[in-house]
Amino acid sequence: MKKSFAILAATGLALSLAACDVDQTEEGSLPEVEGGNLPEYDVEPADVDVTTGTETIEVPTMDVEVNQDDAAGEPVTDRSE
Repeated sequence: MKKSFAILAATGLALSLAACDVDQTEEGSLPEVEGGNLPEYDVEPADVDVTTGTETIEVPTMDVEVNQDDAAGEPVTDRSE
């Protein structure tokens, strides 16, 4: 269970980073006695345009013929097995 959660989390992180443009703006360095310097990044999220609208979709019609003899008879499958 923990392994599948870790895989799911890693996949989600990979997908979220794939939608962004990340540029490193400053190099990192190892910490000195006084402190360290972490790298800085400029992150620009993906530009997503979402619109709504109305579409008309043609749905095919179906003609179903029901044989009244079969509809009132015994079940087709044998349930004695």
